[in-house]
Amino acid sequence: MHPRPSPIAASLYTLRDMNVDVIIMHGPNGCCFRTGRLLESDGVRVLTTAMAENDFILGAGDKLEETLIKAYDMFEPELMGVVGTCASMIIGEDLKEAIANANLDCTVIPVESHGGSGEGDNTVGAIMVLDSAVECGVITRDEADRQIEMLKKATEIEKTRGMAQGKYIRPDFGDSKEIVAKDIVQSLKDNKKVAFVLNAKKETAYLFADIINFDYASINPDNKPVIVANLDENIGLERIRNHAVNIKNELPCDIDFITGGLDEYPVTGDAAYDYLKDMDLDLIVVFGVPHAFPVEKMDVHSVAVTDGPRLVEPLRDLGYDNAVAELDAHSKTLGTSSIVDSDFGLMIRSAVGWLDL
Repeated sequence: MHPRPSPIAASLYTLRDMNVDVIIMHGPNGCCFRTGRLLESDGVRVLTTAMAENDFILGAGDKLEETLIKAYDMFEPELMGVVGTCASMIIGEDLKEAIANANLDCTVIPVESHGGSGEGDNTVGAIMVLDSAVECGVITRDEADRQIEMLKKATEIEKTRGMAQGKYIRPDFGDSKEIVAKDIVQSLKDNKKVAFVLNAKKETAYLFADIINFDYASINPDNKPVIVANLDENIGLERIRNHAVNIKNELPCDIDFITGGLDEYPVTGDAAYDYLKDMDLDLIVVFGVPHAFPVEKMDVHSVAVTDGPRLVEPLRDLGYDNAVAELDAHSKTLGTSSIVDSDFGLMIRSAVGWLDL
């Protein structure tokens, strides 16, 4: 009922995760332009074949070949991706033929995605990249199958617990960050048992990790909160593993339990629940992808922090007592290798200062 991320955008991000040097979008120059521009901040060169009206009728295989050759001459990449769009895929453009005709001295991953791929789920575009990357010898079949399983679970979560439930969800920016942050800090000061759960998606963890980027001892040295996080540095593609390493090195606190990797967010919520379920908690704070955590099974005051205003209502329906929304998590974390300030993290640190007055 409302706009959702596109399979094309998911293809672009997944190619980025494989550390491609250049991506060519075979379609009009305006297709997915915001994602393309954002990915330039992550060091990926994103180009377009700029298909026009005549190309929709006569085809644009020659344009794609020319763009492939120009891109290689300009950037001398080792790894490239070619992503289809609605325009090129509906008329049946052959990406593999154009790549073969260009005959470049590098690996090129073709991805025949478009806005209606599968049922229009964005994860379909990512799965297409993984399957094609296996054919090109870029990743193993086992790694692709593991990631595909996670992507299918992510789609299921969005359709049953998130913003893809089939109804219109009004954007909602949630509860007052100031009030919720003060409540969390006061709970720590009052010796209440508090658990923080980082269940974040890939690079967005740089923003959500900021929520636990403060000095707990300055609040109450005898009441360390329980911290669990999906920061396993041994799972996922190299880029994703590096994100986990960077965040763990920067956090001022010890993590009590690692739930899994940053691309395993659809299942690491369950792992966090299994670890916390028998603890006598007073408050639990879940941030990143909080709808993947089974909060309805917990008899405890709960706070969710999401990056989607359209997720606030579903989070409340799941049983969260408070829900707040961060904005622009993707754009704020592209191109970074260290924790970035979040609005809620800044509010928590401010609350710590207020208590000291």
